[in-house]
This record gives sequence, C-alpha cells and structure tokens, in this order.
Amino acid sequence: MTDKAALTRMIRAGKGIEPADLVIKNVNHLDVITGEITTTDIAIVADRIVGTHAAYEGRQEIDGTGRWAVPGFIDTHLHIESSLVTPFEFDRCVLPYGVTTVICDPHEIANVTGIEGLAYFLECAMRTIMDMRINLSSCVPATAFETSGAQLEIADLLPFADHPKVIGLAEMMNFPGVINADPAIINKLVAFQDRHMDGHAPLLSGKDLNAYLATGISTDHEATSAAEAREKLAKGMAILIREGSVSKDLDALAEIINRDTASFVALCTDDRNPLDISEEGHMDALIRRLIKKGIAPYLAYRTASISAARIFRLRDRGILGPGWRADIALLDDLEECRVAEVISAGRLVRDELFATRELVEPVGLNSMKAKPVPPQAFEMKPLHGKNQMPVIGVKPGLIITFREEATLAVTERGVQPDLAQDVIKVAVVERHGINGNIGHGFVTGFGLKTGAIASSVGHDSHNITVIGASDADMALAVNRLIELRGGFAVTNQGKVLAELALPIAGLMSPEPFESITQTLEELRTAAHSLGCILPEPFLQVAFLALPVIPHLKMTDKGLFDVDKFDFVK
Repeated sequence: MTDKAALTRMIRAGKGIEPADLVIKNVNHLDVITGEITTTDIAIVADRIVGTHAAYEGRQEIDGTGRWAVPGFIDTHLHIESSLVTPFEFDRCVLPYGVTTVICDPHEIANVTGIEGLAYFLECAMRTIMDMRINLSSCVPATAFETSGAQLEIADLLPFADHPKVIGLAEMMNFPGVINADPAIINKLVAFQDRHMDGHAPLLSGKDLNAYLATGISTDHEATSAAEAREKLAKGMAILIREGSVSKDLDALAEIINRDTASFVALCTDDRNPLDISEEGHMDALIRRLIKKGIAPYLAYRTASISAARIFRLRDRGILGPGWRADIALLDDLEECRVAEVISAGRLVRDELFATRELVEPVGLNSMKAKPVPPQAFEMKPLHGKNQMPVIGVKPGLIITFREEATLAVTERGVQPDLAQDVIKVAVVERHGINGNIGHGFVTGFGLKTGAIASSVGHDSHNITVIGASDADMALAVNRLIELRGGFAVTNQGKVLAELALPIAGLMSPEPFESITQTLEELRTAAHSLGCILPEPFLQVAFLALPVIPHLKMTDKGLFDVDKFDFVK
C-alpha cells in the first residue's frame, strides 16, 4: 500500500520540486496507444512512474539516449512448471527479457500434489522480483479419463480466492463439461462469476462456443487459425496468441491484429523451456516476430502490455505514464525488441536484486511412486483381434494430434511397431501409486528408428509417457525416470544416452536454469540421434497424454478419442 508520505513524495517529484528516486534521461518513449514516439525523461518514485514528457532530476539516473522505453511485457498464460525450473529460477531467467508480469496456472504441480502445490506457488509469488500472478487451477484432474495425483473441487480453491496474488479461475479445459453443465464444473464457475475466468476451447464454435461463453469465461489461448480466432473475437472473447516450445500459433494468428482488434488480443507462451528461451528469447521473441510479419510496432507492444493488463483486470500497468506501475523495458532496437535494461516495480534488474529474495523450500520431492516395469509391460494385443490399428498423428508445432490408421504386424509379442511407416509405440505409465495402470497405443510423426524417449512431464496428470521402437529401451527409460524421481530420459540399445532429473513433483529441477539449458541441449541431441525429426521432442511427448486437446490422445487408462470424449473401443 502507498502511504501518505510516499504519495506526497510522488506528487512533489512529479511537480519537479524534489528529485525522483530514479530517472531515465532522454529516452525515446513509445506510446502504445497512438504509436507516437517522444524523446523525454521518465521519473520514478518507489514503484510508480511520476513524470513523463518533461525534464527531471533523480537520485539515480540512467542515460536513455538512443534507446526506447516500452511498458514491461505481460505473459498472459503460462505454466512455470514447463520451464522445468522453480519459480525463482524462472524469475531470474525471463525478467531480463523484459517480462515483468506473468499470469500463471500452476495446474501441473496441482495435478501431482494438490493444495500443497498451489500453496507453494502462491508463497513463491509473494517473493519473486517479477509480479507473478496466479489463476487457480480449475481442472484437477483435467478429466476423469486419466489418473491424477490429486483432485481439487471448489471447496479446495475457495480458501485461496482472496490471496493478493490470485486473479481468478484458470483455464477451463473441460469444455465438454461446461457445455453439458457438469455440476462440479458449474460450482466452480458460479463461485468465480465476479472474477476473471480463463478459457480453453480448441476448435469450439457455433452454439457450443456460445454456451461456453455464456458462463462468463472471457479468454482463449487455443485458437490455431485466423478464422477460429475471428469467430471468438466476434463473440467478445479475448484472444491470447500463443507461441511456446511446442504450440506455435503466431504465424497463423498474426493477421488478426490491427488497430481495431489489438486491444482485445494479448500474447502468451503457455509452455516454454530454458533452451528455447536461450536460443529465441521469451515475450520479446513474439513481439519481434509480429513486427517482422508487418504488425505496426506500437500494436505489437500494445498486445504485450496494456491490452494484456486490461483483459486480466490489472489496472495499474501497461502504459508508461504518471500514476502507472514502473515496469519498463529499455530497448536498444525497437523493431528487433532487443532488451538492454529492465525496471521492475521501480527497481533496476540486476543480479544483486535477485539475491534479496527469500527462497521457499520445494514440495513434491517424493511424488514418484511408480514401480519398475519389465519390457513385457509394453506388449500390446490387437484391437478386436485385428491388426488394423488407430495411430496418434503428431505434427511439429501443434499439440493438436490427428487420428490415423496403420496395418501392423502381429507376433507372439503382440502388435509390432513399423519403422518404415514411422509407427512406434506409445505408453502412459501411472506414477502416482494409485492403480499401476499402463495405457498402450501407437504414434507417428516422431521419426524414431531406434531407442526410446520417456518423460514424467505428461500434461496434465503427469504420469510417465514413453515412446519407442523397442520394448526393452522403453522399460529402461521408464525405470530410469523412477530412479531420478522424475524427468526426461533417452535410451538406446540398453544404454541411457541422456537424462534430466526433475525431482520437484517430477516436473521441475532445483538447479540453475543455465545448467538445465545445457542438459536440454544434450537431450535434444540424443533424441535426434535416434532419428527424431521434431525440433522439441520432449514437450511433444508430454502433450500426447492431454485428453482435452483434439483429436486422439493416450492416457494411462487407454487410447482416448477427444472428439467423442470417450475411449477408443
């Protein structure tokens, strides 16, 4: 809270009758509403901008000559767990890229540890340098068609609803449950009618979309075509253009941004790992690519700032003007979005600033409860006695999968993969110690010629998902993850080629993001040595188990047809 003394000081500094705490001198100020660029000073007291379009003196001054000042970037939807590091390491990783606010749904850790995971993220959010806001996970588990480590009902969420870092209800992934008025879903939606409610409605249209929006849900990050996004915009839904490590929708959706729509469009990453961040950047990468696709710079920066703030009811940020929160990215190049300096709530972002944080002990260190499996666990019988099998089709850059068919050989060890057709096995091993389920199927699109890849990151229930050309290598990969308490593993011909331990709920590492970046590079190289053709194989594996994204998915309970919302029988 700003007290009387602080407010008086802000007024006096704004008038120029006493020095500000910090002044950026002679900087090019981009107005994200009009596109006008003005050379000015920007004066800051505490966490607030107190003066622009004038000359100021400060106790600390930064020379902004030749640089551009833009509002700090807001990532409107992400799962920090998908960065594979703790919230504190994520803070240290992406804040230097100009990301001053993130809106997080911790449903990955909540699906493993329940309330304990939510409480951990909220405690971290109180201590990070960036402003980490939380939407409370609405779908734990996402559906009843997989085995989750926890279940959160409305009674579990309500004690957190008034937490200072909570915005509202996170992505309502169970859209069939919404449009069919499932009582448990309705209870959650009723409780958050006066708060923000995030959407998740891939390919939903027509009257079904109307029914979904009638609940008060107002955003969507699952649009994958301009036509889909335009229908949603026309019905009052804000579109969050997503560009993550796997889901890459920016090229398809950039064309929807213009002067009329930019206030109703924002940007998000959803799931982005440290290796991609080191190679491409974070929100800056999205802005840079929008500008290269012909979007006016001020509109691109608007979607990353004031549009995002207003969509999510953050009324104090997104514009560089007196009275607004001092979240600022200083750029060396406006069109390339090259971030040189970052100011977060009036503080210059330096290594020593991160050292002031009081860290929180991680949770979920003993969440891996699966028992070792033999190679025979991955043998699969023909469906209805036939060798014509449904196959999950994977395409780069999409978490939507496709239903394909393949005729496969059957031996005494069951249905066999066919490497010539690029058809390999996929299995999901229940890891929460509840029932020991193993779901079996086939997948195409990875290009594997040998070996196996396993991941305990398996959206959203986070069982162990494994793909492979060899039952023995699949078993080795799964069993190594059990020993590591979660993570990624690449195996071939009886050897572990590369691995990453993720002992925090089987999702995150306590190590610095720099070391995770290096290990991910080794894992990617190992995966490609097996013949994998996907740029980001591990998150692509992770999304094979998500039964709320069309069209065909694999859970520990079996092969799931999302369109029919039932198992393949």
